[in-house]
Amino acid sequence: MSEKIEKFEDLIAWQKARMLTLEIYKITRHDNFAKDFGLRNQIQRAAVSIMSNIAEGFERGNPREFHQFLSIAKASCAEVRSQLYVALDVNYLDNERFSSLLDLAKETGKIIGGLRVSVEKRRGAR
Repeated sequence: MSEKIEKFEDLIAWQKARMLTLEIYKITRHDNFAKDFGLRNQIQRAAVSIMSNIAEGFERGNPREFHQFLSIAKASCAEVRSQLYVALDVNYLDNERFSSLLDLAKETGKIIGGLRVSVEKRRGAR
């Protein structure tokens, strides 16, 4: 039996998005990344968007809207991944840090995708 999630903070997708956001903030505080205001701000906003959209969609209490917000969160996750490639290409990240962050972003996206499927099934059951 699965217990009902009462608050967005209990969602694994939100927890992973929070971890990703923290890691993005950590890397953007240092060296040339910190000085690249455009990329730094964009990747931070995209990361925050992931967790914010999960939270907002959940709190709306409507499966259709939650599904829509999860779609936006998943797209923001792809945006973070794309921006990580930019950071790698301009040497703000070494290969190891890039791979670690990319893996976390991919994992977050997969979890959001799984949650979307679950929400979609609930929508269909109503």
